[in-house]
Amino acid sequence: MPLARLAVGVRWAALSIALVISAMAGRLSLAVAAWALVLAAVAFWQTRHTRRSKEGDGQATSFVKLPLALVMEVVVAAVAVAATGSWASPLVFCLLAAVMAAGFGRGFALALQLAVAATVVDGVVLGLQVGGVSRPSLAAGAQWAAELMLVALLAGYTRRVFGEAEWRYAQALDRMNQLSEANELLVSLHRVAQSLPASLNLDQVLASTISRLRSLIDCDVVGILLRDESTAGWTIAASEGAALMGTMTSATLPGPLLAATASSVASLVVSLGPGEGLGPEILAGSGLYAPLHARGELIGLLALEHHEAGFYARRDLRLVDGFIEPAALTIDNARWFARLRTIGADEERTRIARDMHDSVGQSLAYVAFQLDRLTTLAEAGPLRLELDTLRTEVRGVLTEVRDTLCDLRTDVTDACDLADTLDAFLDRFRQRGAIKVSFLRSGTGRLPVVQEQELWRIAHEAITNVERHAEAQQLRITWDCDGHHGRLTIADDGRGFASGSPARADAYGIQGMRERAEAIGAALEIRSAPLVGTTVDCRLPAIRGAVEAA
Repeated sequence: MPLARLAVGVRWAALSIALVISAMAGRLSLAVAAWALVLAAVAFWQTRHTRRSKEGDGQATSFVKLPLALVMEVVVAAVAVAATGSWASPLVFCLLAAVMAAGFGRGFALALQLAVAATVVDGVVLGLQVGGVSRPSLAAGAQWAAELMLVALLAGYTRRVFGEAEWRYAQALDRMNQLSEANELLVSLHRVAQSLPASLNLDQVLASTISRLRSLIDCDVVGILLRDESTAGWTIAASEGAALMGTMTSATLPGPLLAATASSVASLVVSLGPGEGLGPEILAGSGLYAPLHARGELIGLLALEHHEAGFYARRDLRLVDGFIEPAALTIDNARWFARLRTIGADEERTRIARDMHDSVGQSLAYVAFQLDRLTTLAEAGPLRLELDTLRTEVRGVLTEVRDTLCDLRTDVTDACDLADTLDAFLDRFRQRGAIKVSFLRSGTGRLPVVQEQELWRIAHEAITNVERHAEAQQLRITWDCDGHHGRLTIADDGRGFASGSPARADAYGIQGMRERAEAIGAALEIRSAPLVGTTVDCRLPAIRGAVEAA
């Protein structure tokens, strides 16, 4: 505290002034010198303790703040004054310094009390020495009492001013620290925002996870399987060391991976039997298998395998145990980010449809109108035939653009449920194609609008796939809803495809349907076979047993 150091200076200054005055007045007696040494010892102790408080670890309390020390200092100074001539003593300046230190340390109250006590003590001692209180001594006592009280008031006021200044400084410093922390947080958030598109991309997250695993643990085969919530199956999302792809069910999972689904920690298999590993070429060896949990749910499985039996040890098991929790959270964040990005794509699609209607649609309509006018002006001949052909093509493109824009802007709302939205869309679908469409709707209620919107987008994607790829003759759509449960089925008699085929032209559309189903807690099953057709079956809420049995 600055006032503690100021008090030290005042003590030494007062003692020095007292000694100088005594020497100049020829009153530097043995008693004055002895009491000056006592007061010097007190000042030295106070100086030493104050310096230790300043240079220490910040936990020592300055001696000037201790009430008992301040009282003892005033008492010593008052006794020294009384023993060396009372108010005529040159050491009276040391008493002023002691009262001032009390005011610096504890404020008005203690300083005033000590000033009054010192005045009374010295007055009583003076009266005893001279056999009574004379008028001159009374006047001198009153003068020094007033001076002591003025010093006490001044020291107390100084303490208050310094205290307020220190409080304001501390508040300003705290505010600056808060601003500095906020600035660091904003910079960190900016860096995170810049890295979000890359760090939350699922493919990049999976590739990075496998790369980190291989840098930590040597392995021949590594694979990450993600749980498909709509079918309760397992999709091999990423792998290295073996050509792994497709999906698995609980019945086809290798034994160590199946055991990991019921565990909360990684497991070590010292010796794998033939065919027990994830990699088909791992006929025997050792493996590490771990579940990936996030939000209290099992979202995936991790497998590392080596062709040597007994290759992995407990150290590798501990490494995997420490790795799986952050890896699971990162993968789950990426999956949720993909779902949010899908919602953002829907909003962007609506904006694009609006912009295209205002620009491209109107421009094509103007071109078609001008072609009609030019065709009527042209005479019969090759030019008119070319204009007729061009007009027909432009009108066809205009019709397709209008249909596409209408499809993009069509959505389920509070006033228009899923069945009505599907009905209006299928009317346009029938007009532009040769596929025979049947739509059966039944139910007594509605699902929440958000869920019906996602079901509509699943239906739109499935019907669009039929139109573009299936080469179907018939399309059957059913929608059944009782207000609590809903089931949407889209079936065609087209060419179909082999389940798990990676060459599907609409594979991204199928993945989008699965993500939408997961986002609303629906169970989605896609059944298909070559030359038989495809059925998309979506139930909400997800009743996996019913879907698997269907």
